[in-house]
Amino acid sequence: MAKPSYFYGIHAIDALLAHRPLDGLSLFVQQGRESDTHVQAIIQEAKANGISIQPTQKDNLTQLCGSPQHQGVVLHARPLGFADEGLIDTISRRDQCLLLVLDQITDAHNFGACLRSAVAMGVDAVICPKHHAASLTPTVAKVSVGAAEMIPIISVTNLARTLTQIKNAGVFVFGTALEANAKPIHEADLTGKTALIMGSEGEGMRRLTMESCDELVFIPMSGNEYGNLQSLNVSVATGMALYEINRQRTLAAGQG
Repeated sequence: MAKPSYFYGIHAIDALLAHRPLDGLSLFVQQGRESDTHVQAIIQEAKANGISIQPTQKDNLTQLCGSPQHQGVVLHARPLGFADEGLIDTISRRDQCLLLVLDQITDAHNFGACLRSAVAMGVDAVICPKHHAASLTPTVAKVSVGAAEMIPIISVTNLARTLTQIKNAGVFVFGTALEANAKPIHEADLTGKTALIMGSEGEGMRRLTMESCDELVFIPMSGNEYGNLQSLNVSVATGMALYEINRQRTLAAGQG
C-alpha cells in the first residue's frame, strides 16, 4: 500500500476532508493562522473526524510538503487512489457521457489543471494510461484546487483497448491533433456520447491512440502580427476544447 503523503493548500485539503475524511491522519496548521476563516473551517472538519491538530511553524510546513504554497495548512493523509476500471462500462452506458482521455500527460501541473477544467465542464471521468502519465500526487491535488477528489480518475493498462471498449458502447472518440485531416473543433458535432483525447505538447497522441480516434479536431488560432503559435499549453487547450463541448451541449439542450 502506498505511503501517506503531505497534502497542502486550503481547497485541496477541504476537498479531501469532504470526500474521504477517514484518510486524514494529522493536520499541521501554521501558528498565527488559526483565526483565518478558511483555516478554522478545516480545523473544525478535521477535529470532527478525529484528526489530530499540530500547530507548526511556517518553514516547517514548507519542509513537510516541499512547497511554500501551503496556505498555512498541510494534511498528512493516505494518497488518493485511481477509480476502478470497471467504472468505464457504467459511465459509457450513460446518455451524453463525456470522457476526457489524457495520453502522455506527465507534468503534475498540467495534469492538475486538466482535472480542474474537467470538473468545471461536467466531464464524467478522466482516463489515462498506467505508464507515461502523472501520478495522483499532492501537487496534482493542489493545482487541481481539490478537483482531483471530485471526479473518477481511471488508470488503464492498455489505452487502445479501452478506446475500443468505449467505442463499442457508442462513444464517439475525438482526438486533438494538428493533422491535415483534422477539422476545426467547432465544426465537429460534440453533443452525443463523447470522448476527447488530449496528447502531450511535445509528442501529441501515440500512434495507436490516434488510430483509435473516430475523428481528429484542432483549435483554430487567430494569430497576430508576431505570427501563429503552433500549439497551446495542453491544460489551456483542454479547457478550451471542453468549453466548446459544453457550449454545443448547452445550445442543443436549449433548442430541444
